[in-house]
Amino acid sequence: MASFAKIGLNNKVIEILSVHNNELKDSNGVEQEVNGINFLKHLTGWAIWKQTFTDGTRKNYAGIGYTYDEDRDAFISPKPFASWTLNETTCKWEAPVNRPNDDNSYSWNETSNNWEIVE
Repeated sequence: MASFAKIGLNNKVIEILSVHNNELKDSNGVEQEVNGINFLKHLTGWAIWKQTFTDGTRKNYAGIGYTYDEDRDAFISPKPFASWTLNETTCKWEAPVNRPNDDNSYSWNETSNNWEIVE
């Protein structure tokens, strides 16, 4: 199954639908994204769809509320905290301080701009 993100206003993902891979195949049996898009346009009447992948194509697998960035050809999750910045290579949000690498569980404290151990 192939997955497609329905793109709404401001390039926000508003739905994810699965399409059987056979719908993507061209006359030579090669899967083409455009065929999946055309299938969904016909099925739903909605015009803007982008295929999403689990293998890192388009950086991240799309989720509802994500933004499709056409310039980066990437799906980007909502920014979790004001202090975090977007890694331009991975299109993932990063804290200003690295999370400690140990066996503890942590949560981000935006007020102190630091990781705190979760008890």
